Amino acid sequence: MKICLFHLMPYRFLPDDFETRYRSVWVDVPHSLFNPQKCHLLYNEFLDELEHAERMGFDGLCVNEHHNNAYGLMPSPNLMAAALARRTSRAALVVLGDSLALYNPPLRVAEEFAMLDVISGGRLVAGFPVGTSMDTNFAYGITPTTLRERYYEAHDLVMQAWTRPEVFAFNGKYTQVRYVNIWPQPLQKPHPPVWIPGGGSVETWEWTARLDYVYCYLSYFGYKHGKKTMDGFWEAISRPGADDNPYRAGFLQLVGVSETDAQAERDYGPHVHYFYQKCLNVWEGFAEAPGYRTLRTLQSGARPQVGLAAKQIRQALTWKEYVEQGYIIAGSPGTVREQLSDCVEKLRVGHLMVLLQIGSLPKDLTLKNIELFGKEVLPHLRGVWPAAEDRWWPSGARPTFGGSPG
Repeated sequence: MKICLFHLMPYRFLPDDFETRYRSVWVDVPHSLFNPQKCHLLYNEFLDELEHAERMGFDGLCVNEHHNNAYGLMPSPNLMAAALARRTSRAALVVLGDSLALYNPPLRVAEEFAMLDVISGGRLVAGFPVGTSMDTNFAYGITPTTLRERYYEAHDLVMQAWTRPEVFAFNGKYTQVRYVNIWPQPLQKPHPPVWIPGGGSVETWEWTARLDYVYCYLSYFGYKHGKKTMDGFWEAISRPGADDNPYRAGFLQLVGVSETDAQAERDYGPHVHYFYQKCLNVWEGFAEAPGYRTLRTLQSGARPQVGLAAKQIRQALTWKEYVEQGYIIAGSPGTVREQLSDCVEKLRVGHLMVLLQIGSLPKDLTLKNIELFGKEVLPHLRGVWPAAEDRWWPSGARPTFGGSPG
């Protein structure tokens, strides 16, 4: 079992009335709400938290790309991964990821990922998300109906740039390059392991199976609601004949560990509320541009995680309901161990990503959450899937020992 700390790097200084006064945390959130001095402190706090996770035995550190928003302050996750490459030595650097369709040319992704892989000594996991509708269609202006076609073409260019031994020309529909010849090349051969973050697209399931990639379900509905999606994934990849190795799958879960179940509510309750009511407050018009989701995915019944319908579901939830419905696994170490074991076994996931800095959670409580998780929870999850082989882990990432700060 591999356990990674996933970090969104949210802006935790939104006004109390944000969700009623402003229509969206994404795309058109006003500049007047942003304070660069406060953000300077935030970036350094966030990096401290990720570095502390390695000391606490986490296997990987996850960063991700978003634009025009206060939900996640990482328009360039590669910058954060570069900082971590020099300040860590063992953990995998899981960049989930670079939104391929937004780069012109996509060779920029191939080059920067290669740099990260070489600097880190082969610790990079290359994440290739399609990207949210807010980021791709509205913030960066990509036509929704061309998004996936651009994405697939960009993916092919990156993979060829990493694996073809000679200088070559690439003549795609969206990108034409006379001399593809990136320097440096990745340290890992034939290329870094590839993980594909997703939100339940049927085509993504089948594509990851065909190319032998890891599928990562980044769910904010939690593991109980996520079971239907993961069941659909395992069923879909069985059709082309892929095996059921649990390391084919990753899952994101919010977690809060404290001394007792009651203390967990006091520690994390207000910040979970901030996350769901403010950080996921996305105007319906931005949530999914027409043509963003394919017809097959719409027919599958996959639910968007932001927008009006999602907001109405979560609007009236209490702490007790967040916990009971699995949005967050929170409580004493024993409570969290029991529920997380249930989560990974029922969903059959070998790569667990935990969100331990949630919404407005300050640094002291985040470090507490990381430390308690590392010492009291992580070691107990190590024995899950003992017979499975993780073929999707970076070769330069060194084994860690849960809870040991050595």
